[in-house]
Amino acid sequence: MAAAAALSWNIGERDGCVIVTVHGRLDLGATRGLRGALQKGLAEQPAALLADLAGMSLGEEPALSVFTAIHRQAAIWPGTPFLLCGPSMEVAGLLARHRYGALQVHPAVDQAVREVVRNEVVVPMISDQLLPVTGAARHARDLATEACVRWDLPDLIGPAGVVVTELVTNAAEHANTMITLQFVRRTRYLHIAVRDGSAWPPEPRLPEGEGLDRGRGLLLVDSLAVDWGWLPTRDGKVVWATLAL
Repeated sequence: MAAAAALSWNIGERDGCVIVTVHGRLDLGATRGLRGALQKGLAEQPAALLADLAGMSLGEEPALSVFTAIHRQAAIWPGTPFLLCGPSMEVAGLLARHRYGALQVHPAVDQAVREVVRNEVVVPMISDQLLPVTGAARHARDLATEACVRWDLPDLIGPAGVVVTELVTNAAEHANTMITLQFVRRTRYLHIAVRDGSAWPPEPRLPEGEGLDRGRGLLLVDSLAVDWGWLPTRDGKVVWATLAL
């Protein structure tokens, strides 16, 4: 009996969706790499993230928990639907028991893409490109104020300003690349995302008493946000935070 092929995947796009096509045998040893690939798909903030499982076989059942982890991450940030497509009868049966959460399963990628396109809702969004310079944090705060005023969120002007100050300052000082700042209003949360061209994790910095433009530390972001974190992207990383409306 021939050994099952090692797990592999490729990432593509269609109609605003990111599709991760998985081939080979899924076992616990392969989950870390697959999770990283799916996280990179999420970091693109697509209309939906699809995992095409038609070419995947299951080696170890607990490895399915990788999809639970991605489902949870997608719900927290960026609020992107995560759909599993074309699983084998064995995998579909296991997922139907909801042991791994209420994951959305579709029989095929084509059907899932059509449903996403049909049901897609355009969410309010403001974004801008920033240079990694001293004034970047001040411009980020101005943009945070603009977003909160436009979307009638006066109570979030202060918290959003503090969060973007730290995230943008961190990116400017440690990544030293162009920065993309984005605000997205969802039903329950204000999502803030800062992209830069460095793959290194955001570096914590304790309060230094050097003024607002120096930032106040990621500990302060942690105290203000419902949740925050970072994901690798194809050309760097994105650091995100969510504030409750």
